[in-house]
Amino acid sequence: MAGSTNLPSLLASMSPELRDDTFVFVTIKPEATVPNIGAVMTFQESEGTTLIAPLDRVKTANLPYEFPCRMITLNIHSSLEAVGFLAVITTHLATLNVGVNPVSGFYHDHLFIPEDRAEDVMTALVELAQSYRRKIERS
Repeated sequence: MAGSTNLPSLLASMSPELRDDTFVFVTIKPEATVPNIGAVMTFQESEGTTLIAPLDRVKTANLPYEFPCRMITLNIHSSLEAVGFLAVITTHLATLNVGVNPVSGFYHDHLFIPEDRAEDVMTALVELAQSYRRKIERS
């Protein structure tokens, strides 16, 4: 069930979806039990376990956090071997002075972007997809 590797097609076909929740990044010590806070991502590093979880659940658990952000899912099944997909997107967002923390799942790529830039980023992603659709139509 491999996803697409065709870069122009991926960019033209992506359908970004902004989640309603505010998410935050949390880290816990390597030996600590991972709390059940509805994390959408868990990543084990030697220094500790990183969790990306909804802000309200993190506050309820009284955990320290950083980077209140919004999650955008790029609704296109990109291959884990696709070359340049996130590079094009993150470079485009960098030109708008937007930091982004991308995460790749098996089926989709997700962007965690500053919560106060969510609407700007959604507009930029829709415009980027439209520009690639026009390029494909002309070729």
